[in-house]
Amino acid sequence: MINKDQSKKKKKNCSFCADKIECVDYKDTHKLKRFLSERGKILPRRITGTCAEHQRQIAVAIKRAREAALIDYVFEG
Repeated sequence: MINKDQSKKKKKNCSFCADKIECVDYKDTHKLKRFLSERGKILPRRITGTCAEHQRQIAVAIKRAREAALIDYVFEG
């Protein structure tokens, strides 16, 4: 039996697929910061709505941007 709450949830669409972006650039820090929590952790797919392929690319891009000191590892509040 399907719960009423589950049937009403709207599936989130991948913004990268909608814009037909093939690869995620690690130098685009403004876009990458959308996929980080306020503590600096990478947000999961179920929250961001990205597809599996782009989520993996986002994770690699964020890690590269951190390594290049474009994004902080931890955000101090």
